[in-house]
Amino acid sequence: MHELRKDPITGRWVIISDERAKRPLGLSLEPEPPQLEVDPFAPGNEHLTPPDILTYRDDSQPERPWIMRVIPNKFPALRVEGELTREGVGLYDKMSGIGAHEVIIETRDGRRDFAAFNEHEIELVMRAYRDRIRDLQNDVRLKYILIFKNEGRLAGATQQHSHSQLIALPIIPKNVQEELQGARDYYEFKERNVYLDIINQELRYGERLVTENPDFIVVAPFASRVPFELTILPRNHQPSYQDIRDDQLTFLAKIFSRTMRLLAKALGNFSYNFAIHTAPLQVGFLSYYHWHIEIAPRLTRFGGFEAASGFFINPTPPEEVAQYLRNIKL
Repeated sequence: MHELRKDPITGRWVIISDERAKRPLGLSLEPEPPQLEVDPFAPGNEHLTPPDILTYRDDSQPERPWIMRVIPNKFPALRVEGELTREGVGLYDKMSGIGAHEVIIETRDGRRDFAAFNEHEIELVMRAYRDRIRDLQNDVRLKYILIFKNEGRLAGATQQHSHSQLIALPIIPKNVQEELQGARDYYEFKERNVYLDIINQELRYGERLVTENPDFIVVAPFASRVPFELTILPRNHQPSYQDIRDDQLTFLAKIFSRTMRLLAKALGNFSYNFAIHTAPLQVGFLSYYHWHIEIAPRLTRFGGFEAASGFFINPTPPEEVAQYLRNIKL
Protein backbone atom coordinates (compact mmCIF):
# COMPACT_ATOMS: atom_id res chain seq x y z
CA MET A 1 0.00 0.00 0.00
CA HIS A 2 1.26 3.48 -0.93
CA GLU A 3 -1.07 6.32 0.01
CA LEU A 4 -0.97 9.91 1.19
CA ARG A 5 -3.62 10.81 3.75
CA LYS A 6 -4.55 14.29 4.97
CA ASP A 7 -5.35 15.23 8.54
CA PRO A 8 -8.61 17.23 8.24
CA ILE A 9 -7.75 19.44 11.22
CA THR A 10 -4.09 20.41 10.74
CA GLY A 11 -3.91 19.93 6.97
CA ARG A 12 -0.79 17.80 7.42
CA TRP A 13 -0.31 14.92 4.98
CA VAL A 14 1.19 11.58 6.04
CA ILE A 15 2.51 8.73 3.92
CA ILE A 16 1.04 5.29 4.57
CA SER A 17 3.50 2.72 3.20
CA ASP A 18 3.44 -0.84 4.48
CA GLU A 19 6.59 -1.66 2.48
CA ARG A 20 8.66 0.36 4.94
CA ALA A 21 7.85 -2.22 7.63
CA LYS A 22 9.41 -4.92 5.44
CA ARG A 23 12.90 -3.46 5.86
CA PRO A 24 15.31 -5.69 7.83
CA LEU A 25 15.32 -3.10 10.62
CA GLY A 26 11.95 -1.60 9.75
CA LEU A 27 10.03 -1.94 13.00
CA SER A 28 11.74 -2.36 16.34
CA LEU A 29 11.31 -1.18 19.90
CA GLU A 30 14.98 -1.80 20.65
CA PRO A 31 16.97 1.44 21.16
CA GLU A 32 20.00 0.00 19.35
CA PRO A 33 18.92 -2.58 16.73
CA PRO A 34 21.75 -4.81 15.48
CA GLN A 35 23.62 -3.96 12.30
CA LEU A 36 22.97 -6.06 9.21
CA GLU A 37 25.55 -8.82 8.75
CA VAL A 38 25.83 -8.04 5.03
CA ASP A 39 26.24 -4.46 3.80
CA PRO A 40 23.98 -4.20 0.73
CA PHE A 41 25.66 -0.95 -0.30
CA ALA A 42 29.21 -2.36 -0.32
CA PRO A 43 31.10 -3.04 -3.57
CA GLY A 44 30.44 -6.59 -4.73
CA ASN A 45 26.89 -6.54 -3.33
CA GLU A 46 25.32 -4.57 -6.17
CA HIS A 47 23.03 -7.55 -6.84
CA LEU A 48 21.37 -6.91 -3.47
CA THR A 49 20.07 -3.49 -4.55
CA PRO A 50 17.93 -2.27 -7.44
CA PRO A 51 19.79 -1.19 -10.62
CA ASP A 52 21.57 2.17 -10.63
CA ILE A 53 19.75 5.33 -11.63
CA LEU A 54 22.98 7.36 -11.65
CA THR A 55 26.58 6.20 -11.34
CA TYR A 56 29.76 8.21 -10.87
CA ARG A 57 32.96 6.35 -11.75
CA ASP A 58 36.67 6.98 -11.26
CA ASP A 59 37.98 7.58 -14.78
CA SER A 60 41.58 7.50 -13.56
CA GLN A 61 41.47 3.75 -12.87
CA PRO A 62 41.49 1.15 -15.65
CA GLU A 63 38.64 -0.89 -14.21
CA ARG A 64 36.63 2.30 -13.58
CA PRO A 65 34.87 1.18 -10.37
CA TRP A 66 31.91 3.16 -9.16
CA ILE A 67 32.65 5.78 -6.52
CA MET A 68 29.04 6.80 -5.89
CA ARG A 69 25.67 5.32 -6.86
CA VAL A 70 22.06 6.45 -6.82
CA ILE A 71 19.49 3.66 -6.68
CA PRO A 72 15.74 3.33 -6.08
CA ASN A 73 14.96 2.57 -2.46
CA LYS A 74 14.25 -1.15 -2.15
CA PHE A 75 11.50 -0.37 0.39
CA PRO A 76 10.07 2.87 -1.01
CA ALA A 77 7.69 5.20 0.77
CA LEU A 78 6.35 6.24 -2.66
CA ARG A 79 6.57 4.82 -6.18
CA VAL A 80 7.00 6.45 -9.60
CA GLU A 81 4.80 3.87 -11.32
CA GLY A 82 1.07 4.45 -11.49
CA GLU A 83 -1.44 7.23 -11.89
CA LEU A 84 -1.84 10.14 -9.49
CA THR A 85 -5.39 9.97 -8.18
CA ARG A 86 -7.24 11.90 -5.46
CA GLU A 87 -10.37 10.83 -3.66
CA GLY A 88 -12.47 11.52 -0.61
CA VAL A 89 -13.31 8.93 2.03
CA GLY A 90 -16.17 10.61 3.86
CA LEU A 91 -14.66 13.76 5.34
CA TYR A 92 -11.11 12.48 4.76
CA ASP A 93 -8.90 13.10 1.71
CA LYS A 94 -6.29 10.80 0.28
CA MET A 95 -4.27 10.38 -2.91
CA SER A 96 -2.28 7.58 -4.48
CA GLY A 97 1.28 7.15 -3.28
CA ILE A 98 2.94 8.52 -6.40
CA GLY A 99 6.44 9.93 -6.11
CA ALA A 100 10.01 8.71 -6.00
CA HIS A 101 12.24 7.38 -3.24
CA GLU A 102 15.95 7.09 -3.99
CA VAL A 103 19.12 6.30 -2.07
CA ILE A 104 22.40 8.11 -2.70
CA ILE A 105 25.23 5.70 -1.74
CA GLU A 106 27.90 8.28 -1.04
CA THR A 107 31.02 6.13 -0.82
CA ARG A 108 32.36 2.64 -1.50
CA ASP A 109 33.74 2.38 2.05
CA GLY A 110 30.88 1.70 4.46
CA ARG A 111 33.08 2.44 7.48
CA ARG A 112 33.58 6.10 6.57
CA ASP A 113 31.49 8.88 8.04
CA PHE A 114 30.30 11.81 5.94
CA ALA A 115 32.08 14.20 8.31
CA ALA A 116 35.39 12.63 7.21
CA PHE A 117 34.75 13.06 3.46
CA ASN A 118 37.14 15.33 1.59
CA GLU A 119 35.89 18.31 -0.39
CA HIS A 120 35.90 16.48 -3.72
CA GLU A 121 33.81 13.63 -2.30
CA ILE A 122 31.27 16.05 -0.81
CA GLU A 123 31.13 17.94 -4.11
CA LEU A 124 30.19 14.73 -5.93
CA VAL A 125 27.38 14.09 -3.44
CA MET A 126 26.09 17.66 -3.84
CA ARG A 127 26.31 17.28 -7.63
CA ALA A 128 24.28 14.05 -7.51
CA TYR A 129 21.56 15.84 -5.55
CA ARG A 130 21.38 18.54 -8.21
CA ASP A 131 21.39 16.09 -11.11
CA ARG A 132 18.61 13.97 -9.65
CA ILE A 133 16.38 16.99 -8.98
CA ARG A 134 16.96 18.23 -12.52
CA ASP A 135 15.85 14.87 -13.90
CA LEU A 136 12.82 14.40 -11.65
CA GLN A 137 11.48 17.93 -12.09
CA ASN A 138 10.40 16.92 -15.61
CA ASP A 139 7.64 14.77 -14.06
CA VAL A 140 4.70 17.18 -13.82
CA ARG A 141 3.04 15.00 -11.16
CA LEU A 142 5.77 15.94 -8.68
CA LYS A 143 5.47 19.13 -6.64
CA TYR A 144 8.40 18.89 -4.24
CA ILE A 145 11.72 17.06 -3.82
CA LEU A 146 13.25 16.68 -0.37
CA ILE A 147 16.83 15.48 0.06
CA PHE A 148 17.89 14.46 3.55
CA LYS A 149 20.43 12.44 5.49
CA ASN A 150 20.06 10.48 8.74
CA GLU A 151 23.37 9.71 10.43
CA GLY A 152 23.42 7.68 13.64
CA ARG A 153 20.72 5.89 15.60
CA LEU A 154 19.36 8.98 17.33
CA ALA A 155 18.82 10.50 13.88
CA GLY A 156 16.86 7.52 12.58
CA ALA A 157 19.54 5.75 10.54
CA THR A 158 19.01 2.03 10.01
CA GLN A 159 22.02 1.41 7.77
CA GLN A 160 25.59 2.18 8.81
CA HIS A 161 26.97 2.63 5.29
CA SER A 162 27.01 6.39 4.58
CA HIS A 163 24.06 7.37 2.40
CA SER A 164 21.39 10.00 1.97
CA GLN A 165 17.90 9.88 0.53
CA LEU A 166 15.65 11.69 -1.92
CA ILE A 167 11.86 11.64 -1.74
CA ALA A 168 9.84 13.30 -4.49
CA LEU A 169 6.28 14.17 -3.51
CA PRO A 170 3.03 15.09 -5.26
CA ILE A 171 2.43 17.72 -2.55
CA ILE A 172 4.48 20.37 -0.75
CA PRO A 173 5.42 19.36 2.84
CA LYS A 174 3.73 21.39 5.57
CA ASN A 175 7.06 22.59 7.03
CA VAL A 176 8.06 23.96 3.65
CA GLN A 177 4.62 25.53 3.14
CA GLU A 178 5.09 27.39 6.42
CA GLU A 179 8.51 28.65 5.27
CA LEU A 180 7.06 29.74 1.93
CA GLN A 181 4.16 31.57 3.56
CA GLY A 182 6.39 33.32 6.08
CA ALA A 183 8.88 34.36 3.41
CA ARG A 184 6.07 35.57 1.15
CA ASP A 185 4.45 37.61 3.95
CA TYR A 186 7.80 39.23 4.78
CA TYR A 187 8.43 40.05 1.12
CA GLU A 188 4.99 41.58 0.62
CA PHE A 189 5.29 43.70 3.77
CA LYS A 190 8.92 44.86 3.46
CA GLU A 191 9.59 44.28 -0.27
CA ARG A 192 12.77 42.44 0.66
CA ASN A 193 13.85 38.80 0.80
CA VAL A 194 13.95 37.64 4.43
CA TYR A 195 16.81 35.21 3.77
CA LEU A 196 18.99 37.95 2.29
CA ASP A 197 18.15 40.17 5.26
CA ILE A 198 19.23 37.37 7.61
CA ILE A 199 22.47 36.93 5.68
CA ASN A 200 23.23 40.66 5.74
CA GLN A 201 22.53 40.95 9.47
CA GLU A 202 24.56 37.91 10.43
CA LEU A 203 27.50 39.08 8.30
CA ARG A 204 27.27 42.57 9.77
CA TYR A 205 27.13 41.64 13.45
CA GLY A 206 28.72 38.17 13.42
CA GLU A 207 27.14 36.93 16.64
CA ARG A 208 25.79 33.75 15.09
CA LEU A 209 28.13 33.51 12.10
CA VAL A 210 30.18 30.29 12.16
CA THR A 211 32.11 30.44 8.87
CA GLU A 212 31.87 31.89 5.38
CA ASN A 213 33.39 31.78 1.91
CA PRO A 214 32.75 33.75 -1.31
CA ASP A 215 29.47 31.94 -2.10
CA PHE A 216 28.06 30.67 1.23
CA ILE A 217 27.74 31.41 4.93
CA VAL A 218 27.01 29.13 7.90
CA VAL A 219 25.01 30.48 10.83
CA ALA A 220 23.55 29.18 14.06
CA PRO A 221 19.88 30.19 13.58
CA PHE A 222 18.53 32.87 15.93
CA ALA A 223 15.67 30.52 16.95
CA SER A 224 17.65 27.27 16.89
CA ARG A 225 15.46 24.28 17.72
CA VAL A 226 18.24 21.98 18.94
CA PRO A 227 21.79 22.47 20.30
CA PHE A 228 24.37 23.15 17.57
CA GLU A 229 21.77 23.50 14.82
CA LEU A 230 23.36 25.18 11.78
CA THR A 231 22.13 26.53 8.44
CA ILE A 232 24.11 26.85 5.21
CA LEU A 233 22.87 29.71 3.00
CA PRO A 234 23.96 30.91 -0.46
CA ARG A 235 25.07 34.55 -0.27
CA ASN A 236 23.22 35.49 -3.47
CA HIS A 237 19.54 34.91 -4.15
CA GLN A 238 18.81 31.44 -5.53
CA PRO A 239 15.42 29.86 -4.76
CA SER A 240 16.04 26.42 -6.29
CA TYR A 241 18.92 24.10 -5.44
CA GLN A 242 18.91 22.56 -8.93
CA ASP A 243 20.05 25.92 -10.33
CA ILE A 244 23.36 25.77 -8.47
CA ARG A 245 26.36 26.25 -10.79
CA ASP A 246 29.43 24.02 -10.94
CA ASP A 247 31.64 26.72 -9.40
CA GLN A 248 29.11 27.12 -6.57
CA LEU A 249 29.18 23.37 -5.95
CA THR A 250 32.91 23.64 -5.29
CA PHE A 251 32.43 26.37 -2.67
CA LEU A 252 29.45 24.52 -1.17
CA ALA A 253 31.61 21.43 -0.74
CA LYS A 254 34.35 23.49 0.91
CA ILE A 255 32.05 25.09 3.47
CA PHE A 256 30.08 21.86 4.08
CA SER A 257 33.33 19.97 4.71
CA ARG A 258 34.56 22.64 7.13
CA THR A 259 31.21 22.73 8.93
CA MET A 260 31.10 18.97 9.45
CA ARG A 261 34.71 18.90 10.67
CA LEU A 262 33.96 21.68 13.15
CA LEU A 263 30.94 19.78 14.48
CA ALA A 264 32.91 16.54 14.67
CA LYS A 265 35.68 18.23 16.64
CA ALA A 266 33.16 19.88 18.97
CA LEU A 267 30.82 16.92 19.47
CA GLY A 268 32.86 13.80 18.69
CA ASN A 269 30.92 10.92 17.17
CA PHE A 270 27.44 12.47 16.95
CA SER A 271 24.11 11.65 15.33
CA TYR A 272 22.58 14.25 13.04
CA ASN A 273 20.12 14.98 10.26
CA PHE A 274 20.53 17.39 7.42
CA ALA A 275 18.05 18.39 4.75
CA ILE A 276 17.97 20.64 1.71
CA HIS A 277 15.00 23.00 1.64
CA THR A 278 14.44 24.24 -1.89
CA ALA A 279 11.63 25.91 -3.82
CA PRO A 280 8.75 23.71 -5.00
CA LEU A 281 8.70 22.38 -8.54
CA GLN A 282 6.45 23.78 -11.27
CA VAL A 283 6.19 27.26 -9.67
CA GLY A 284 8.77 29.30 -11.56
CA PHE A 285 11.26 31.72 -10.01
CA LEU A 286 10.38 32.84 -6.46
CA SER A 287 11.71 36.26 -5.46
CA TYR A 288 10.95 35.67 -1.78
CA TYR A 289 12.36 32.16 -1.18
CA HIS A 290 15.98 31.02 -0.83
CA TRP A 291 17.22 27.42 -0.76
CA HIS A 292 19.26 26.39 2.26
CA ILE A 293 20.62 23.36 4.11
CA GLU A 294 19.55 22.68 7.70
CA ILE A 295 21.92 20.62 9.89
CA ALA A 296 20.46 19.34 13.17
CA PRO A 297 22.68 17.34 15.56
CA ARG A 298 20.68 14.93 17.73
CA LEU A 299 22.12 15.57 21.17
CA THR A 300 18.82 15.57 23.06
CA ARG A 301 15.59 13.59 22.77
CA PHE A 302 12.23 15.20 22.15
CA GLY A 303 9.79 14.79 25.03
CA GLY A 304 6.05 15.01 25.50
CA PHE A 305 5.99 18.81 25.57
CA GLU A 306 7.70 19.11 22.18
CA ALA A 307 5.52 16.40 20.64
CA ALA A 308 2.31 17.87 21.99
CA SER A 309 2.97 21.57 21.46
CA GLY A 310 5.33 21.87 18.51
CA PHE A 311 7.60 24.02 20.69
CA PHE A 312 11.29 23.14 21.00
CA ILE A 313 13.30 23.64 24.17
CA ASN A 314 16.95 24.32 23.31
CA PRO A 315 19.34 24.49 26.28
CA THR A 316 22.22 25.95 24.23
CA PRO A 317 22.03 29.56 22.95
CA PRO A 318 23.04 29.81 19.28
CA GLU A 319 25.38 32.73 20.03
CA GLU A 320 27.42 30.45 22.32
CA VAL A 321 27.42 27.70 19.68
CA ALA A 322 28.71 30.05 16.98
CA GLN A 323 31.45 31.47 19.19
CA TYR A 324 32.53 28.01 20.29
CA LEU A 325 32.74 26.71 16.71
CA ARG A 326 34.56 29.84 15.49
CA ASN A 327 37.26 29.27 18.09
CA ILE A 328 37.96 25.67 17.02
CA LYS A 329 41.25 25.21 15.19
CA LEU A 330 41.17 22.61 12.43
